[in-house]
Amino acid sequence: MPTVRLKPGHVQPVWAGHPWVYAQAIDAVDRGTTPGDEVSVIDPRGNLLGRGFFSPGSAIPVRLLVRDSTTPIDADFFRRRIEQAQALRASLGLPSEGSDATTGYRVIHAEGDGVPGLVVDRYGDVLAVQFGTIGMKRREAMILEALSAALASRAIVDRTSHQSAKLEEFEPASGVVHGEPVTALDLTERGLRFRIPLELGQKTGFYFDQRSLRGRVEQLARDQRVLDAYAFVGAFAIAAARGGAREVVAVDESAMAIEVGAECAAMNGVSERIRFVRADARKELADARGAFDLVIADPPRLAPTRGARDHALLAYGKLAENACGAVRHGGLIVLCSCSAAVDLTALTRALATGATRANVQATVLERWFQGPDHPVPAAFGEGLYLKALIARVDAR
Repeated sequence: MPTVRLKPGHVQPVWAGHPWVYAQAIDAVDRGTTPGDEVSVIDPRGNLLGRGFFSPGSAIPVRLLVRDSTTPIDADFFRRRIEQAQALRASLGLPSEGSDATTGYRVIHAEGDGVPGLVVDRYGDVLAVQFGTIGMKRREAMILEALSAALASRAIVDRTSHQSAKLEEFEPASGVVHGEPVTALDLTERGLRFRIPLELGQKTGFYFDQRSLRGRVEQLARDQRVLDAYAFVGAFAIAAARGGAREVVAVDESAMAIEVGAECAAMNGVSERIRFVRADARKELADARGAFDLVIADPPRLAPTRGARDHALLAYGKLAENACGAVRHGGLIVLCSCSAAVDLTALTRALATGATRANVQATVLERWFQGPDHPVPAAFGEGLYLKALIARVDAR
């Protein structure tokens, strides 16, 4: 098996359990190693640190799957990891039945479930997969077979990001790759129904990581006038409407997302309380000027890389400023970041800066993170990518 040797001074994080081997940590790679090959990662003295798949064009050339020299990374390996992940979700009460049923959730969360480079979301009896590394893509057949066997799916849909595939230098598939034809992804979340057409391309189709926070927004929305900025299909808006909001405005730039959101609102009997608007959320926030009691600002990822962090912090500060200006004094804002490079401290600082510029006082009441079906290894700080602040806005 080819080996990847680390430089002195770069061993500690990997030894302590971090699953990523960064390019700058690598001293040498055996000649002849090809993209997607299984490799052994060793320290400068030749001690084994783990094994994973090789991605030579990536800033993270190896993501470790096992720490020993004997466990085969084969079809049985993937079957066991998938079964373990499913058992964890079952212990979390997923899926659930009854009036508060949830049939849509993340069933495989890459590093969190010991399979870096693979994400799988469940939409009832349909699975949506994303291959994030060429190593996982090369083992696609055995992974799809293991998923189908373990999760009894009617169909598997490939929703791999073209950007990720390009970086990893493989050609992504699209649409149904296993099982019956499907045209949409159907799910229930906390008793609310959603139907997402396959052509609506955001992540695997839905943002399952915000399920817990949507439940909290539903609790806070009673008798409030709510703005759901960056609404996508209006999952926050629909939750707020069911929670008794007197009016909800859901804003997104995507005409298709707005159309789908309106259809989902109708499915859940809350159309009369939600007004869907196709517009730039930044402008809607800036123009609102104290018109709302509760504002949700959940933008797309603003810092896709560490290099984009400084620019993203400026953007989060401006977003916080506009959100603080859009809510009445005594109202609440929900400020979110899905950028791993922006930690909770940085997001809180951006809120403080934005509030000062808006000439108001923001007080953080609650902090939220991704749901438990998006687990994070203790040694993998980057895995805690989603953060949200619920803050009260008052006059200074």
